[in-house]
Amino acid sequence: MSQAIDTIHGAVDHHPHDSQVAHHFENAEQQFESAKLGMWVFLVTEILFFSGLFCVYAVYRSLHPEVFLYAHQWLDKGLGAINTIVLIVSSFTMAWAVRNAQLGQKKALMINLTLTLLCAATFMGIKAEEYSQKYEHGTTWGASFQPHPDAFGEVHGGEIKKEDMPRNTQIFFSIYFALTGLHGFHVLVGMGLILWLLIRAAKGQFGPQYFTPVDIVGLYWHLVDLIWIFLFPLLYLIH
Repeated sequence: MSQAIDTIHGAVDHHPHDSQVAHHFENAEQQFESAKLGMWVFLVTEILFFSGLFCVYAVYRSLHPEVFLYAHQWLDKGLGAINTIVLIVSSFTMAWAVRNAQLGQKKALMINLTLTLLCAATFMGIKAEEYSQKYEHGTTWGASFQPHPDAFGEVHGGEIKKEDMPRNTQIFFSIYFALTGLHGFHVLVGMGLILWLLIRAAKGQFGPQYFTPVDIVGLYWHLVDLIWIFLFPLLYLIH
């Protein structure tokens, strides 16, 4: 992805040299617009990819509403809410970082990129804790779904009874791990890209004449945040 972003170099410079324009483009403006369109196409494919998983969620929830109503009680709404706040804050710091790059504010850019990276790390740390809880409870995916007897009772502020557990409860956790796992992978990719931006920002490579990599990574990060905003109520706040 970083290589794709680097192809935009010639287009983002307001005073590009001819050597920065690839031979199959007429000018730098055309190259820039093509690269920008390419990024939006990539984001649309990501949305379509997750939309397929959301459709799977909708179908299984309509077929097994009792499973989703019961199984969501095993999720920690508090940790989910904290992660939602963390990602919203990270979107703000990422947007601010884009503005810093546009204005040539190197120090502020590095601060906001660092804050965004810390928010992402916090999100992954909390998600790791949630996954650890699921493993300890035996509430994992597929055939490995074997809730431990001592896991029932008071869980996350509510009472979960073994005798109330419907058949095929593992369906919910398979969907939960598929959606949150794929989202977590996207967060890790975003962390790598933000770290890459931070290294380049430290070298002073971004400013009013060239900030497109920051802008492009910002678009990706906002998509990652937006997906979680849908995942949180769909998985944690079922009624």
